[in-house]
Amino acid sequence: MIEVKAIDVFYGEFQALHGVSFKLAPGEILGVIGPNGAGKTTLIRAISGVLPLRSGQVLVNGKDISQMSANERAKQMAFMPQAVNLPPAFTAWETVLLGRTPHLNWLGQTSPLDEAAARQAMQRTHTYQLAQRRVGELSGGEQQRLLLGRALAQATPILIMDEPTAHLDLQYQLSLLNQVRSLAKQDQLAVLVALHDLNLVARFATRIALLVAGRLQALGKPSQVLTPAILSQAYQVPLQVLPLGSSSVPVITPAIQ
Repeated sequence: MIEVKAIDVFYGEFQALHGVSFKLAPGEILGVIGPNGAGKTTLIRAISGVLPLRSGQVLVNGKDISQMSANERAKQMAFMPQAVNLPPAFTAWETVLLGRTPHLNWLGQTSPLDEAAARQAMQRTHTYQLAQRRVGELSGGEQQRLLLGRALAQATPILIMDEPTAHLDLQYQLSLLNQVRSLAKQDQLAVLVALHDLNLVARFATRIALLVAGRLQALGKPSQVLTPAILSQAYQVPLQVLPLGSSSVPVITPAIQ
């Protein structure tokens, strides 16, 4: 679905990404991790087509995104940003319906199909009961679910998420990522998600990409990447990876000195 081929990204003279390569398949959740300044958000912006590449390619179904219009990209990839201040006067319904923008006719009018897609997206993210409420009245968790609903309303095969659980309490973090995992499985979405929380990545990602100083240091299944040696070197602090009872999901904590 997505193939990232040896991409380099620069901010002026500073090289932010160095030859990063990987593939992302339908039904897969690829968690992108790394210390602050590792290049996670830069990678997401490059894949989304927001940042130009100095070299390399990002291919979607074999087509270079640099050869696509913004509207074409929006029909292939939906982007869920970090927690943002949504327009407070918009209703929840109007916010989710914005996800249909790439599909509108040349007059910008919504059709019954657009409204049905928005309604389904709200039902799937448990926000339909909020449809007529103003965004400014909603909690942070409700707004994050609206952002996910807006992304789903785009009806794209690829979902890209940049720190979607930022500023959410644990209940909303787990609820949101459980929804994403369910959607990836049911709809065969290809999901790329950047996260700071290593324990959330361990629980929800099917594969993990570790970035350090703009370079891909490790790529593989959680059990291959989330090891004390790899993580301690990447984060420059001793970490331990502990089994959680009978679960195959590990717990990552600072090592006891």
